[in-house]
Amino acid sequence: MAGSPAGAQGAPPPSQSLTPPPSPMPVPNELELAKLIWSTMAAVDHANQAGNYSVLRDLSAPAFQMENDAAKLVRVFESLRSSNVDLSNTMLLAPTYASAPVIMNPDVLHVKGYFGLRPTAIGFDLYYQWLQGRWRLFGVSIVPATIAAIAPGPAAAAPPPPTATGRQGQPGRVPQGR
Repeated sequence: MAGSPAGAQGAPPPSQSLTPPPSPMPVPNELELAKLIWSTMAAVDHANQAGNYSVLRDLSAPAFQMENDAAKLVRVFESLRSSNVDLSNTMLLAPTYASAPVIMNPDVLHVKGYFGLRPTAIGFDLYYQWLQGRWRLFGVSIVPATIAAIAPGPAAAAPPPPTATGRQGQPGRVPQGR
């Protein structure tokens, strides 16, 4: 019988890629944004419990990975880890935003706010980069504080904690850890 081998018909020429092009960057709706933040809180909480930040790092954007090895992340999150704050409680509440989420540059989303837990609220300042069809962590700062210190209003905020970021010294990015 003459014919072509099975699977050869309709196959793309070798010069074409089988991977689809990345999808256009969507602006997350309220639920998607909350899921992104909850996912980050869960990843940091698990890393703090285990003392192992390799999965958090591996889930992040490549620029974040290059700037932060697992040992550096241990140091960055040391004070949060030693505070023994249970970040899993953040998944019980919707986040409150200090300002509207902002798309910075063409591919970076900045989200700042807090979870109004009592007695200790959790403040966050997060950056995500759109890569390969999904938002990936690009910069992170998580700080426990009182509601009075973290909620918008006349109360003074506590000094910023050390942070991890994807690119050092870039305008509009979370500053490098101190």
